[in-house]
Amino acid sequence: MTDETHSPHMISRRLESIFPITDEESQAFKELPVQVVALKADRDIVSIGDRPHQCCMVLEGFTCVYKLSQAGKRQIMALHLPGDIPDLQSLHLAVMDNSIATISPCTVGFIQHADLRRICECYPRLASALWRETLVDAALMREWLLNIGQRDSFTRTAHLLCELQMRLRAVALINGPAFDLPITQEQMADAVGISTVHMNRVFQALRARSLIKRCKSEVTILDWQELQEAGEFEPHYLHLREAVA
Repeated sequence: MTDETHSPHMISRRLESIFPITDEESQAFKELPVQVVALKADRDIVSIGDRPHQCCMVLEGFTCVYKLSQAGKRQIMALHLPGDIPDLQSLHLAVMDNSIATISPCTVGFIQHADLRRICECYPRLASALWRETLVDAALMREWLLNIGQRDSFTRTAHLLCELQMRLRAVALINGPAFDLPITQEQMADAVGISTVHMNRVFQALRARSLIKRCKSEVTILDWQELQEAGEFEPHYLHLREAVA
Protein backbone atom coordinates (compact mmCIF):
# COMPACT_ATOMS: atom_id res chain seq x y z
CA MET A 1 0.00 0.00 0.00
CA THR A 2 1.27 3.46 -0.79
CA ASP A 3 -0.21 5.27 2.22
CA GLU A 4 2.63 5.41 4.75
CA THR A 5 0.24 5.28 7.70
CA HIS A 6 -0.90 1.88 6.40
CA SER A 7 2.53 0.31 5.99
CA PRO A 8 5.47 -0.90 8.07
CA HIS A 9 6.89 2.60 7.54
CA MET A 10 5.07 3.55 10.76
CA ILE A 11 7.05 0.91 12.63
CA SER A 12 10.28 2.22 11.16
CA ARG A 13 9.38 5.69 12.43
CA ARG A 14 8.77 4.28 15.89
CA LEU A 15 12.01 2.30 15.98
CA GLU A 16 14.00 5.27 14.65
CA SER A 17 12.65 7.40 17.51
CA ILE A 18 14.37 5.12 20.05
CA PHE A 19 17.18 3.40 18.11
CA PRO A 20 19.48 4.49 15.24
CA ILE A 21 18.57 2.10 12.41
CA THR A 22 20.11 2.33 8.95
CA ASP A 23 18.30 2.87 5.64
CA GLU A 24 18.94 -0.76 4.73
CA GLU A 25 17.47 -1.99 8.01
CA SER A 26 14.47 0.30 7.63
CA GLN A 27 13.87 -0.96 4.09
CA ALA A 28 14.11 -4.58 5.24
CA PHE A 29 11.41 -3.90 7.80
CA LYS A 30 9.19 -2.25 5.18
CA GLU A 31 9.48 -5.33 2.97
CA LEU A 32 8.15 -7.71 5.62
CA PRO A 33 4.97 -9.57 4.61
CA VAL A 34 2.12 -7.86 6.44
CA GLN A 35 -1.57 -8.75 6.58
CA VAL A 36 -3.41 -5.43 6.94
CA VAL A 37 -6.81 -5.61 8.66
CA ALA A 38 -9.38 -2.95 9.54
CA LEU A 39 -11.03 -3.47 12.93
CA LYS A 40 -13.96 -1.79 14.64
CA ALA A 41 -13.63 -0.18 18.06
CA ASP A 42 -13.86 -2.29 21.23
CA ARG A 43 -12.69 -5.52 19.61
CA ASP A 44 -10.11 -7.86 21.10
CA ILE A 45 -7.06 -8.32 18.89
CA VAL A 46 -5.58 -10.97 21.15
CA SER A 47 -6.90 -12.31 24.45
CA ILE A 48 -5.38 -13.57 27.65
CA GLY A 49 -4.52 -17.26 27.30
CA ASP A 50 -4.05 -17.09 23.53
CA ARG A 51 -0.99 -18.64 21.88
CA PRO A 52 -0.43 -16.32 18.90
CA HIS A 53 1.87 -17.08 15.98
CA GLN A 54 2.00 -13.46 14.85
CA CYS A 55 2.56 -9.97 16.21
CA CYS A 56 0.24 -7.05 15.68
CA MET A 57 1.45 -3.58 14.75
CA VAL A 58 -0.81 -0.55 15.05
CA LEU A 59 -1.00 1.36 11.78
CA GLU A 60 -3.93 3.64 12.56
CA GLY A 61 -6.01 4.27 15.68
CA PHE A 62 -5.48 3.53 19.38
CA THR A 63 -5.32 0.16 21.10
CA CYS A 64 -5.02 -0.77 24.76
CA VAL A 65 -3.53 -3.49 26.93
CA TYR A 66 -5.96 -4.52 29.65
CA LYS A 67 -6.81 -7.10 32.28
CA LEU A 68 -10.07 -7.86 34.07
CA SER A 69 -10.62 -8.56 37.74
CA GLN A 70 -12.79 -11.52 38.74
CA ALA A 71 -15.59 -9.01 39.26
CA GLY A 72 -15.23 -7.91 35.64
CA LYS A 73 -13.63 -4.54 36.35
CA ARG A 74 -11.20 -3.47 33.65
CA GLN A 75 -7.80 -1.92 34.21
CA ILE A 76 -6.21 -0.44 31.10
CA MET A 77 -2.48 -0.91 31.58
CA ALA A 78 -1.12 0.77 28.44
CA LEU A 79 -2.26 2.68 25.39
CA HIS A 80 -0.64 1.89 22.05
CA LEU A 81 -0.48 4.32 19.15
CA PRO A 82 0.40 4.04 15.45
CA GLY A 83 3.89 2.61 15.14
CA ASP A 84 3.65 0.42 18.24
CA ILE A 85 3.76 -3.38 18.42
CA PRO A 86 1.74 -4.04 21.59
CA ASP A 87 2.24 -7.82 21.67
CA LEU A 88 5.92 -8.04 20.77
CA GLN A 89 6.46 -10.18 23.88
CA SER A 90 4.53 -12.98 22.15
CA LEU A 91 7.61 -13.53 20.01
CA HIS A 92 9.25 -15.10 23.10
CA LEU A 93 6.39 -15.83 25.54
CA ALA A 94 4.12 -18.61 24.33
CA VAL A 95 0.97 -17.62 26.24
CA MET A 96 -0.55 -14.14 26.43
CA ASP A 97 -0.99 -12.92 30.02
CA ASN A 98 -3.01 -9.85 29.01
CA SER A 99 -5.56 -8.87 26.40
CA ILE A 100 -5.16 -6.24 23.68
CA ALA A 101 -8.19 -4.45 22.26
CA THR A 102 -9.00 -1.62 19.90
CA ILE A 103 -9.96 1.64 21.57
CA SER A 104 -11.04 3.28 18.32
CA PRO A 105 -11.55 1.94 14.81
CA CYS A 106 -8.08 0.70 13.87
CA THR A 107 -5.99 -0.48 11.00
CA VAL A 108 -3.53 -3.11 12.17
CA GLY A 109 -0.88 -5.19 10.46
CA PHE A 110 -0.09 -8.78 11.42
CA ILE A 111 3.47 -10.08 10.98
CA GLN A 112 4.18 -13.76 11.41
CA HIS A 113 6.64 -14.66 14.17
CA ALA A 114 8.67 -16.66 11.65
CA ASP A 115 9.19 -13.55 9.51
CA LEU A 116 10.21 -11.46 12.52
CA ARG A 117 12.68 -14.12 13.64
CA ARG A 118 14.12 -14.30 10.13
CA ILE A 119 14.69 -10.54 9.88
CA CYS A 120 16.28 -10.52 13.35
CA GLU A 121 18.70 -13.24 12.24
CA CYS A 122 19.57 -11.37 9.04
CA TYR A 123 19.81 -7.96 10.74
CA PRO A 124 21.01 -8.37 14.35
CA ARG A 125 20.72 -4.63 14.99
CA LEU A 126 16.99 -4.83 14.26
CA ALA A 127 16.78 -7.52 16.94
CA SER A 128 18.41 -5.01 19.30
CA ALA A 129 15.94 -2.33 18.23
CA LEU A 130 12.97 -4.61 18.93
CA TRP A 131 14.51 -5.61 22.27
CA ARG A 132 14.86 -1.92 23.13
CA GLU A 133 11.20 -1.43 22.19
CA THR A 134 10.15 -4.07 24.73
CA LEU A 135 12.33 -2.39 27.37
CA VAL A 136 10.69 0.98 26.66
CA ASP A 137 7.29 -0.70 27.03
CA ALA A 138 8.40 -1.92 30.45
CA ALA A 139 9.53 1.62 31.36
CA LEU A 140 6.11 2.96 30.40
CA MET A 141 4.48 0.29 32.56
CA ARG A 142 6.58 1.34 35.56
CA GLU A 143 5.60 4.97 35.07
CA TRP A 144 1.93 4.03 34.80
CA LEU A 145 2.23 2.06 38.03
CA LEU A 146 3.61 5.14 39.79
CA ASN A 147 0.91 7.28 38.19
CA ILE A 148 -1.96 5.13 39.41
CA GLY A 149 -0.44 4.26 42.78
CA GLN A 150 0.89 7.58 44.02
CA ARG A 151 -0.55 10.52 42.05
CA ASP A 152 -4.00 12.05 42.44
CA SER A 153 -6.54 11.84 39.63
CA PHE A 154 -5.87 15.35 38.30
CA THR A 155 -2.12 14.72 38.14
CA ARG A 156 -2.59 11.27 36.60
CA THR A 157 -4.70 12.63 33.78
CA ALA A 158 -2.40 15.57 33.06
CA HIS A 159 0.54 13.15 32.98
CA LEU A 160 -1.20 10.82 30.52
CA LEU A 161 -2.11 13.69 28.19
CA CYS A 162 1.52 14.85 28.19
CA GLU A 163 2.69 11.32 27.40
CA LEU A 164 0.28 10.86 24.51
CA GLN A 165 1.17 14.22 22.99
CA MET A 166 4.89 13.49 23.10
CA ARG A 167 4.56 9.94 21.76
CA LEU A 168 2.44 11.14 18.82
CA ARG A 169 5.00 13.83 18.03
CA ALA A 170 7.81 11.25 18.16
CA VAL A 171 6.32 9.39 15.17
CA ALA A 172 5.47 12.62 13.32
CA LEU A 173 1.69 12.20 13.55
CA ILE A 174 1.25 15.69 14.99
CA ASN A 175 3.37 18.83 14.93
CA GLY A 176 1.36 21.22 17.04
CA PRO A 177 -0.55 21.43 20.34
CA ALA A 178 -3.68 19.61 19.11
CA PHE A 179 -4.15 15.87 18.70
CA ASP A 180 -6.98 13.40 18.22
CA LEU A 181 -7.86 11.49 21.39
CA PRO A 182 -10.41 8.86 20.25
CA ILE A 183 -11.02 7.65 23.79
CA THR A 184 -14.27 7.77 25.72
CA GLN A 185 -14.33 9.10 29.25
CA GLU A 186 -15.06 5.57 30.46
CA GLN A 187 -11.93 4.26 28.72
CA MET A 188 -9.86 7.14 30.04
CA ALA A 189 -11.17 6.41 33.54
CA ASP A 190 -10.11 2.77 33.19
CA ALA A 191 -6.62 3.97 32.20
CA VAL A 192 -6.15 6.22 35.24
CA GLY A 193 -8.08 4.08 37.73
CA ILE A 194 -11.04 6.31 38.60
CA SER A 195 -14.80 6.35 37.97
CA THR A 196 -16.32 7.82 34.83
CA VAL A 197 -18.06 10.52 36.89
CA HIS A 198 -14.76 11.49 38.51
CA MET A 199 -13.10 11.49 35.08
CA ASN A 200 -15.63 14.05 33.87
CA ARG A 201 -14.79 16.29 36.84
CA VAL A 202 -11.07 16.02 36.12
CA PHE A 203 -11.53 17.14 32.51
CA GLN A 204 -13.64 20.04 33.75
CA ALA A 205 -10.84 21.03 36.14
CA LEU A 206 -8.21 20.82 33.36
CA ARG A 207 -10.35 23.11 31.20
CA ALA A 208 -11.06 25.48 34.10
CA ARG A 209 -7.30 25.96 34.61
CA SER A 210 -6.92 26.67 30.88
CA LEU A 211 -4.54 23.74 30.46
CA ILE A 212 -6.48 22.01 27.69
CA LYS A 213 -9.38 22.51 25.35
CA ARG A 214 -11.43 19.55 24.14
CA CYS A 215 -13.77 19.56 21.18
CA LYS A 216 -15.30 16.12 20.55
CA SER A 217 -12.24 13.84 20.19
CA GLU A 218 -9.68 16.61 19.62
CA VAL A 219 -7.59 17.79 22.56
CA THR A 220 -5.59 21.01 22.35
CA ILE A 221 -2.90 21.64 24.94
CA LEU A 222 -3.11 25.33 25.78
CA ASP A 223 -0.13 25.55 28.14
CA TRP A 224 2.44 22.80 27.66
CA GLN A 225 4.74 23.87 30.49
CA GLU A 226 1.92 24.19 33.00
CA LEU A 227 0.44 20.84 31.95
CA GLN A 228 3.81 19.14 32.47
CA GLU A 229 4.07 20.66 35.95
CA ALA A 230 0.49 19.67 36.77
CA GLY A 231 1.22 16.10 35.67
CA GLU A 232 4.69 15.82 37.26
CA PHE A 233 5.73 14.82 33.74
CA GLU A 234 9.39 14.06 33.01
CA PRO A 235 9.81 12.39 29.59
CA HIS A 236 13.01 10.45 30.32
CA TYR A 237 11.06 7.18 30.74
CA LEU A 238 10.04 7.38 27.05
CA HIS A 239 13.73 6.98 26.11
CA LEU A 240 13.37 9.03 22.93
CA ARG A 241 16.55 9.72 20.99
CA GLU A 242 15.62 13.38 20.47
CA ALA A 243 13.44 15.87 22.31
CA VAL A 244 10.16 16.25 20.42
CA ALA A 245 8.29 18.86 22.42
